[in-house]
Amino acid sequence: MAAIVGIVMGSDSDYPVMEPAAQILEAFGIAYELKVVSAHRTPQKMMAYGADAYSNGIRVIIAGAGGAAHLPGMLASITTIPVIGVPVSQKKLDGLDSLLSIVQMPGGIPVATVAIDNSKNAGLLAVRILSVADDALTSKLAIYQNEMAAESSAKVLPPKS
Repeated sequence: MAAIVGIVMGSDSDYPVMEPAAQILEAFGIAYELKVVSAHRTPQKMMAYGADAYSNGIRVIIAGAGGAAHLPGMLASITTIPVIGVPVSQKKLDGLDSLLSIVQMPGGIPVATVAIDNSKNAGLLAVRILSVADDALTSKLAIYQNEMAAESSAKVLPPKS
């Protein structure tokens, strides 16, 4: 099955943060690809990836980036498909720099953004985007949400003494 979601990151050291997105996509049976595409170290590769994503079958891009976090915004500037930015925390500023960089895109260049280091939600957002045109995926999402609700409801807190 050809990938319809691209998970990209600026460095392979970002993989532990981005892995939960891949796990979510696998759980929903969505084909994805993982790539290292740096906005700063391989800008030509990044531009080609973004420009060719749609014609290569990609329908959503999840882009993890730390520090200056230019990857999601740069990809969003050269593609028409949804881009979800995942701010990756670094040793300095705990990811706040990445978050602010991703959410401060200029008008006309939208990037959906999730919480710092929360690629699980990026994966779920990609599933929701794709489910708009896929009733089976919508049903799987409803089951997933019901399971989360049941799990939460089953939790019992100890009595206060």
